[in-house]
Amino acid sequence: MSASDAVEVRSVADLRDWLAANHATAGTVWLVSWKKHTPHYVSTGELIDELLCWGWVDSVTGSVDADRAKIRISPRNPKSAWSAVNKDKVARMRAEGRMQPAGEALIAAAQANGMWSFLDDVELLEVPGDLAAALGDLRPVWDGWPRSVKRGTLEWIKTAKTPPTRAKRIADVRDSAAQGLRPSPFRR
Repeated sequence: MSASDAVEVRSVADLRDWLAANHATAGTVWLVSWKKHTPHYVSTGELIDELLCWGWVDSVTGSVDADRAKIRISPRNPKSAWSAVNKDKVARMRAEGRMQPAGEALIAAAQANGMWSFLDDVELLEVPGDLAAALGDLRPVWDGWPRSVKRGTLEWIKTAKTPPTRAKRIADVRDSAAQGLRPSPFRR
C-alpha cells in the first residue's frame, strides 16, 4: 500500500468529505482508519454506512500497524447484487437523510437491471428445484447447516455463470452433504 492509493480518516466526516470530492473520479483505494484503542477510532460499520450512501463498497480488510487498520474500498459495480443487509442499511440511511445522489443512482440502476431483487430468494433460503432434487434424502443434512452456510451456498449456486458450473456446484453440495461436510467453499 502506497500513500497514493490510501485515504486516511479520523472520522465519518473525513470520509464523507473525501467521498464528496472523489466519489465520481477515484478508483479502488485503501481506506485507513484508527483502531479501537486510539482516540480517532471509528467503527467499520459506520464507515461502511457512509460508503453505501455514495455508491461505494468495501472488500478486503487488513492491518496497517498497531494503531491503524485498512479496508479496500471501491465504487460499486452497477451489475452487483444487493444483499438484504445492505438494503436494510440503505433504508436506515434514507431515514436519516444521508443517502447521496450517487448512491441513489446506483440503487435505481440495480432496480432497473434486476440486481436489487436478484438475491431475494437467496435471502429467504428458497431451495431451487435442481438443488432440492440433487439433495433428495440428504435434505436433513442441508437443514442442519447454519443459516449463513445455506445462504452462501444458495448465492454461490445462483451466481454460476454457466449451466455446467451450476451443475458442478450443485454436485459439490450433494457430495459434501453425503460426506457430512459443508460445501467446499464453506469448510473451515
